[in-house]
Amino acid sequence: MADLSMPAFTRGTTPTRTLIAAGIIRRTGGRTFTVRVTQAGVTGSIRKAEARR
Repeated sequence: MADLSMPAFTRGTTPTRTLIAAGIIRRTGGRTFTVRVTQAGVTGSIRKAEARR
């Protein structure tokens, strides 16, 4: 008789994911906070908020 059993589930390779960049801009208390995260590192600044157009 033929063996009709299913083979065990094997997970394939998962694709490699790379974070390119992420950032945030927040305006509060008359200041603007900017943070950027990239593969090269983290940068940020705090400046006096400019009037929105």
